[in-house]
Amino acid sequence: MRIALINENSQAAKNGVIYGALKKIADEKGYEVRNYGMYTAEDEAQLTYVQNGILAAAILNAKAADFVVTGCGTGEGAMLALNSFPGVICGHIESPLDAYTFSQINAGNAVALPFALGFGWGGDLNLEYIFEKLFLEEPGGGYPKERAVPEKRNKLILDGVREAAFKPLPEILKALDQDLVKGAFAGEHFKEYFLADAEEGEIKTFISSLIQ
Repeated sequence: MRIALINENSQAAKNGVIYGALKKIADEKGYEVRNYGMYTAEDEAQLTYVQNGILAAAILNAKAADFVVTGCGTGEGAMLALNSFPGVICGHIESPLDAYTFSQINAGNAVALPFALGFGWGGDLNLEYIFEKLFLEEPGGGYPKERAVPEKRNKLILDGVREAAFKPLPEILKALDQDLVKGAFAGEHFKEYFLADAEEGEIKTFISSLIQ
């Protein structure tokens, strides 16, 4: 599994702490982490949580990563932004229990964490515990286990609703303000990571035309 980490500007100073906690758990599982930044609050490319949604949607839909970890001060804005796009199911995660139940019941492909609320002493440990439970088991196994069958059925129904509700991602990106979209892809290592990892297709072709 390849996991992409994205930070927006208000919490960019915590990127190193978040990356360290995520990579520790990923290394134990044999997963790869791509840190898309922001890396510091002073980065030239300043991402808003709305741009986190654009960036996450591009990464997931182009299969440049299998999972996205992101957030903002409360986690709410990032969660809403990511869920505004097709191919993204993002949970709002505050605790290890949230992480485990989201993985097992909802089987999403992204999480948004609150990196300001309650992030004090021991915040790095809480992140480790969250990531440990998030990637503990194969997603969609159900919780409690006797509820696995109806939970999987509901997940498939939700997937069908979302497929009917959204336009294709390239169409959405072309309809948005192009400065907003280009800004989402302006990170220091975006071009390097995305072009290396994304599958060939319309999404990669369109984004490549924006970042050349």
